[in-house]
Amino acid sequence: MTERRFLFVMGSARPGGNTETLARAAAEHLPEGAEQRWLHLDDLPLTPFHDIRHAGEGVYPVPEGNERVLLDATLDATDLVIASPLYWYTVSATTKLYLDYWSGWLRVPGVDFRRRMADKTTWAISAVSDDDMVVADPMVGTLRLCAEYFGGRWGGALLGFANRPGEIAADHDALTRAKSFFLTPRATA
Repeated sequence: MTERRFLFVMGSARPGGNTETLARAAAEHLPEGAEQRWLHLDDLPLTPFHDIRHAGEGVYPVPEGNERVLLDATLDATDLVIASPLYWYTVSATTKLYLDYWSGWLRVPGVDFRRRMADKTTWAISAVSDDDMVVADPMVGTLRLCAEYFGGRWGGALLGFANRPGEIAADHDALTRAKSFFLTPRATA
């Protein structure tokens, strides 16, 4: 069996927030022997993404600095966990910027980003401040479609209710679902 390496990409603007708490609760129940790595996007700031696909040859330079750290970690993972609070019905700004960089990584010579992403399972974890979890459908759809774009697997979404710091502790249903979240990837959202 292939060793699983989970990359938790934390897109929260608040360290130790509800989304991270829910993600850590789920990580306590990773499959036996799975590795985990946690990266906070605020600790690895990226410059605004510039789309140069149609300028010149449309080839992106080899990433350096924080961009390189994120690219290498993304490619090394077997399982990519996007942990972002729901902001205006989608992922946080830092998470969206990280996803925008995927467009460039598709065009970096020698990276083979598309093929390597096809081997991954993508998961979503989010704290939502609405009683009706359907408001998270646009965010979940975004992440599911990103996984499907590369031919990868969609693991599913773990959503919990929380607004104020620490409120996720009161969502016993989400914390219970966290215990089995990573055991079986879902075929669909």
